[in-house]
Amino acid sequence: MLSRQASLLPIYRIQVYSKLHHREEAIKEQILSAGIPLPAEITLCDLYFLEGNLTETDLQQIAENLILDSVTESYTHQEIRAQDRVELFKGVETTFKAGVNDNVANQLLQAAYQLGVENLVAVKTGQRYQFTPEIFPETAKFLAQNFLINETIQTYTIGEISPEFNHPVPVTKEPERIPIADCDDDALMAISASRRLALNLEEMQAVQAYFQTAGVVPTDAELETIAQTWSEHCVHKTFKAKVTIQETGEKIDSIIKTYLQAATKKINAPWVRSAFVDNAGVIAFDDEVDLSFKVETHNHPSAIEPFGGANTGIGGVVRDILGVSHRPIANTDVLCFGPQDLDTEHLPEGVLHPRRIKAGVLHGIEDYGNKLGLPTVNGSVHYHLGYVSNPLVYCGCVGIGPIGSHPNDIQQGDRVIVLGGRTGRDGIRGATFSSQEMDVDTGEIAGSSVQIGDPITEKGLLEVVERARDAGLYTAITDCGAGGLSSAVGEMSADCGVQVDLQHVPLKYDGLAPWEIWLSEAQERVVLAVPEAHLPALQKLCDSYWVELSNIGFFENSGHLRVYYGETCVVDLENEFLHHGLPRHTLEASLQKPVQPSNRSGNGFKLEQMLSENEMLLALLRHPDITSKEEVIRRYDHEVRGSTIVKPFAGEHQDGPSDAAVLKPQQTKGWKGFSLANGINPHLGEVDAYGMAVSVIDEAIRNAVAVGTDPEKIAILDNFCWGNPNYPEVMGSLIQASRGCYDAAVHFGTPFISGKDSLYNEYVDESGVRRAIPGTLLISSIGIVPDVRKAITSDLKKAGNPLYLVGEWQGSTAGSHASMIDPTFFDGGENSLRFPEGAPQVYKALHQAILQGLVCSAHDLSDGGLAVTLAEMALAGRKGLTAEIDGIDADPRLGLFGETNGCLVVEVSPENQEAFEAAMQAQPYLLIGKVTGETQFVVAHDGHQLLELEISDLVQAFTQQEGQR
Repeated sequence: MLSRQASLLPIYRIQVYSKLHHREEAIKEQILSAGIPLPAEITLCDLYFLEGNLTETDLQQIAENLILDSVTESYTHQEIRAQDRVELFKGVETTFKAGVNDNVANQLLQAAYQLGVENLVAVKTGQRYQFTPEIFPETAKFLAQNFLINETIQTYTIGEISPEFNHPVPVTKEPERIPIADCDDDALMAISASRRLALNLEEMQAVQAYFQTAGVVPTDAELETIAQTWSEHCVHKTFKAKVTIQETGEKIDSIIKTYLQAATKKINAPWVRSAFVDNAGVIAFDDEVDLSFKVETHNHPSAIEPFGGANTGIGGVVRDILGVSHRPIANTDVLCFGPQDLDTEHLPEGVLHPRRIKAGVLHGIEDYGNKLGLPTVNGSVHYHLGYVSNPLVYCGCVGIGPIGSHPNDIQQGDRVIVLGGRTGRDGIRGATFSSQEMDVDTGEIAGSSVQIGDPITEKGLLEVVERARDAGLYTAITDCGAGGLSSAVGEMSADCGVQVDLQHVPLKYDGLAPWEIWLSEAQERVVLAVPEAHLPALQKLCDSYWVELSNIGFFENSGHLRVYYGETCVVDLENEFLHHGLPRHTLEASLQKPVQPSNRSGNGFKLEQMLSENEMLLALLRHPDITSKEEVIRRYDHEVRGSTIVKPFAGEHQDGPSDAAVLKPQQTKGWKGFSLANGINPHLGEVDAYGMAVSVIDEAIRNAVAVGTDPEKIAILDNFCWGNPNYPEVMGSLIQASRGCYDAAVHFGTPFISGKDSLYNEYVDESGVRRAIPGTLLISSIGIVPDVRKAITSDLKKAGNPLYLVGEWQGSTAGSHASMIDPTFFDGGENSLRFPEGAPQVYKALHQAILQGLVCSAHDLSDGGLAVTLAEMALAGRKGLTAEIDGIDADPRLGLFGETNGCLVVEVSPENQEAFEAAMQAQPYLLIGKVTGETQFVVAHDGHQLLELEISDLVQAFTQQEGQR
């Protein structure tokens, strides 16, 4: 890469100043919230570096027509000359490192060309931070490294920066040969470590034996291709492993087959179109269209570069939907962070503070989803000390497509067509990077695995794929995700064969070695198999949406994966070995008994003495897991496209929590819709992994039922995020959770249609101490709502309406939020959440009552127990209530704050009370109170008031504001 001094073309600098100061205020807030005194006022301006022979008119056109908002911004510009540079410190300047995707620069370059500025060769963007009064350079350096940039993807200088543009550099196109035939075990593992292949000794020995038999020395591209194909991220080695239970000697032959796929097979739901065999699961919606659903994780990348990690997480899961030939219509996101108030002294070396991770992740999701024009309609946010080094970022997407519109019939001679973004060095080894533990050096050595997405390019790609599908222009499709072209082309050709020429792959910049072109995970790309006769029509379609098309090879019946760079063969592998030669893992599992975890909250909620019931409820409403997520939700457009019926918020002021989202797809007839919900409970998982799995499946189902979903038409997705499965106790908890998944899915009749696992979510700190996440299972549900006009929300509707507790209440303190606030509330694990035996019948009866119009509102019992459920319904509706919990056979405090499976609170009108009770007569239910026209929230037991609060107190605690809105 050349610096500006080495460039032969002039470089111009445009500085844009805003009259608004929102970004400066956000930076100040981050600094102050970290407990650091603000040393000076900060002024921020945007920098644009333009390379080319530009006239004054060119610069003025670019600035005023493409960059500037003349109402709120002003600008200056000048040519950069080395002799004019003033070395005195006047601020901090930052830009992206060379090779990192710069979306604004890319779009500006394209727009300038359309504007007629043809001599603009390259663009780079950056920021300048000015301090008033001027501060010491050492202080500026501290602020830059901790608050202004992420050194994984950005660079900075104290003073004026020299931008690096991507210019051609010499690179050999000959592959490197790596002799492994005579390597001993230590040498094999040294190769695996030095190239970050993430292959164990048995796998390296299998690779060695293959090339010994073939009599050839492997190329760098061949080893990288095998490592990508065999990575945990791509092939799910642990979930397909043979596992022995240490305590019993029991043998388990594949978690996926034994538990997850077995549950779906046993349920055998006729409305499941596709499960576990494609980029996303597919279910029937009506007689014309199907729905697809996929949830991905982007944990390791988000730990290193939160914006890019979450950004490309959304982009990747949207491409998964394109990969089943469906149109993406809605997003979900579930996020797990470390405590936001964590003392920086307790932050491991090389780890970003949880506040920075959260800020970057939220911005990344917002940037991608909003620009694509997709609503983000459902999700949740959770906090735990275990997520400090390893945040969890679950990104989901729903799609819709005509029945039978997804082809998968590659013919010999079909062309290998790449559509979308260009290939760069970003994303190299992302699949293997996500298959290893992280440590203090991860950010430095794996920076190239981090990517920045480009939603504008993906928007054009989305339009092209949908129209190409409808025109029947391709015979198969998959997205370029982990492993890039290696993964996409390799998987598509697994049953036939392929030849590819990397010279035809369009690059963001020159200088990439063949193996880098082949393995790069650069975003916004899909691969199609296209009959040659259809290429002109596809090209015309791509031209109309400014989507680049590249013809890079053809499919054949050779049984080989062959990759060339011109005349040079860089990969020649037998598909049989590549896709079936991986030695199966053999692992051991130890089934640990439930134990009481230490310091599960980490949010400053543990107290020295027992709180009163009023204080406990308010503390729960302020708890980070329970409190309003409005600061997150309002950043995402949840109503774009006009399909969202039940939104993330409910109630008079639209600030109460909804149980699930309900959407009515615009492309469909009638009033049928679908719901999206989720269940997640890492705190319970620390105590009882089996109980967690059962509970989160129940939660994902009852959330859906609460808004009007048919419980017999719900499908679920599993996302396992765990630590290192090579430790028996970690593997044991994974087995326990998988058993819970099977038992609960079969019990409820909810088939799994897709899943994903993200393992090795551990961090080895500078002292060699392992920091693992709590085993975390996310269950996402998608279900059919027969009539969206009858969908209900969680807010109380009318004074005088009776309130019922439906379902068998079996309160537990294990993993409860009350026990995080008051440790004496936890009973040591003996009182774990019980299996919801009668819940399926309860949900079916409640659904029929909803269809009959007998229910005004409903809300499930979840975090915080009955007291929190009642409080959320009351504050959402801004209505008081009185309740008696005498009928709950438990200690009153447990009755208020114990957490349970299988229960909801339901509001009905007095005129429907008799009909409602008749509909629920065979199920457990309890009349517990009524809605009032007062402003008081009152809950009593045996004539004694346990809770007595104003609705405004509940609103203030839940929204964390200084008074009622």
